[in-house]
Amino acid sequence: MREALASTPADLAVFPEATLSRFGRHIGDVAEPLDGPFVTGLQEAAREFGTAVVAGVWEPDGGRVANTAVAIDADGTLKGTYRKIHLFDSFGSRESEFVSPGSEPVVAEVAGLRVGLITCYDVRFPELARALVDRGAEVFAVIAAWASGPLKEDHWTTMVRARAIENTTWTIAVGQPPHHDGFGVGHSMLVDPMGVVTRDLGPAPGVATGVIDEARAEAVRTAVPSLQHRRFTIADIAG
Repeated sequence: MREALASTPADLAVFPEATLSRFGRHIGDVAEPLDGPFVTGLQEAAREFGTAVVAGVWEPDGGRVANTAVAIDADGTLKGTYRKIHLFDSFGSRESEFVSPGSEPVVAEVAGLRVGLITCYDVRFPELARALVDRGAEVFAVIAAWASGPLKEDHWTTMVRARAIENTTWTIAVGQPPHHDGFGVGHSMLVDPMGVVTRDLGPAPGVATGVIDEARAEAVRTAVPSLQHRRFTIADIAG
């Protein structure tokens, strides 16, 4: 991680879900509180390199753990923590056996942007992304250890682009590369508010930078004001 921050200067660095440790039955053994050495180390690295950081960690939570995204500003301040709401109990996996779900959408202000936090399976639920926009998100950070399998890579790239398009919102999607445990398809992407993929790392590990052009978002929302044209809000549906 330190090598990535040092080699590619940026205002914001986004790392995948499960950055602390990959998925597996061991995650309860490696989980740490937010004031533990891993998150503290992220804060120190953010300060050292002047770069805000989003990354996935495991927090102890009773007999299970929380799958938590942390958002740290460039001065090392922990600006937000998001506990994954939608757990991956699909395709034969049972994340809920080890992980307790969160309940609240989170938008964190880092690097001068209001970043809506989304973790992996969450991206299949468009109402979460819409709730983040309603809370003022200007950018989505989607972190993942996407499980591999038939059509799974296509699901990942399609839904990341869909969340960007339907919300006319820049989307940073960062996934673990393929691994023997079956988690990870790679294809970390930067997607603009029209759904154009401006960066794609493919299936291999790597680091890339891109520019989030706020004027581009304004232009797209002027041309396609779909957020203004909504007939139902999340509150309407919930009610």
